[in-house]
Amino acid sequence: MSAKLKDLTEKLTKSQEKMGKILEQAGDTLDFKKVTEVAGTDIEKAAAFRAINDDCASIQKELDTERLNVKAKEDFEKRGLIAKIAQPGTSGRKPEGDLEVEQKGEKNFADAILKAAGIDPRNEAKVERVLKEFFWNKEIEIPLGASLKTLMDSSSGWVPETTRTGRLVDKAARPIQITDLIPAGQTGQNAIVYMEETTLTQNAAETDEAGQYNEDAYALTEQSQAVRKIASFLPVTDEQLEDVPQVRGYINNRGPMGLRRKLDSQLWNGSGAGTPTQLLGINSKTGTQTHLRASVAGDKPVDALFRAGRKVRVTGRANPTGILINPEDFEDIRLMKTNDGAYVWGHPSEAGPERIFGLPIAQTDILAAGTACVADFMYSELAEKRGIMVKISDSHSDYFIKGKQAIRFDMRVAFVIYRPAAFCIVTL
Repeated sequence: MSAKLKDLTEKLTKSQEKMGKILEQAGDTLDFKKVTEVAGTDIEKAAAFRAINDDCASIQKELDTERLNVKAKEDFEKRGLIAKIAQPGTSGRKPEGDLEVEQKGEKNFADAILKAAGIDPRNEAKVERVLKEFFWNKEIEIPLGASLKTLMDSSSGWVPETTRTGRLVDKAARPIQITDLIPAGQTGQNAIVYMEETTLTQNAAETDEAGQYNEDAYALTEQSQAVRKIASFLPVTDEQLEDVPQVRGYINNRGPMGLRRKLDSQLWNGSGAGTPTQLLGINSKTGTQTHLRASVAGDKPVDALFRAGRKVRVTGRANPTGILINPEDFEDIRLMKTNDGAYVWGHPSEAGPERIFGLPIAQTDILAAGTACVADFMYSELAEKRGIMVKISDSHSDYFIKGKQAIRFDMRVAFVIYRPAAFCIVTL
């Protein structure tokens, strides 16, 4: 390592250590009041922190340039050695200084390299350094100057063999997110039937001796959500299943994934109608609450989410457990800054919280941009009548005589929202 390269590396390490101490003292909230590594006001400390970061970038750039210079020097020396090792001769006479490798085995190729490099083979330390530097740690090409009368290349000889790596790059598809917030259960029935308290009038009051009691009124209504089926099938040839082992794993992954994506979408968008009938999703459920950000002047999106949580607590008599939000809307929240330019939800170098007011967030584009939902998801349930089932058969249509298989995937589930008022849909 050159002296300059060593000096730059040490400078970069010191600057990085200083940045690390500042970040450690500032904590997750980047509170520069706690920082003692640099002096000054909070603004001056923040400016010093950024200056150290800029200095690191400058040193790194200079370090990269120096490494390229060292590499270029090594390449030059390597080319010079290779030129000495073998130069095609034009006559039987060898010019002075030309490398000679005797055919009788009196010298081997390593001896020839050492001779070209001007190294005494008896100097073991230098021999080891030269061989390690120019052979063991590097790839070099040595032209031998042989004249071939018949050229054997990839067109007249063997075509180079190519083998697939086995890696499969999946097509970009929406991840499954809403399902993660919904409590899961099971059912042995073809519907989830439950009783909902639809009337609750309680008139308890102070009463004088022998006075008349106030009357309460309770009423229960039977509610039901039917089990619905989500399914698909895939035609595939016998040869594809037999000849490519990877195909089975690929199909077993992608088929069920398609069902779960559809289910994830139905939990929000399902209309509870149609032919065949869909699940009844959150966005179509009667009785859910709503909140319009524009209804409160000056509110930011994050303010609207908090107010929606208050409605869930007060009107829904529930405790919010999560937030559904479109990635575009969460982007605006995550990039919020203070007047002095500091990021409210954490420095860009940090992962940042996937929470708002302590509630976990599911970012999903199933919700349209400008829409979010704050809810107590414990007042809902995803009940499985039958989990994902995979079946295969050649009895479909003419598949048997054509050597094809039909692989089918299906599941049966019911989605229930027990208390609609525990869900508040927000227009941001």
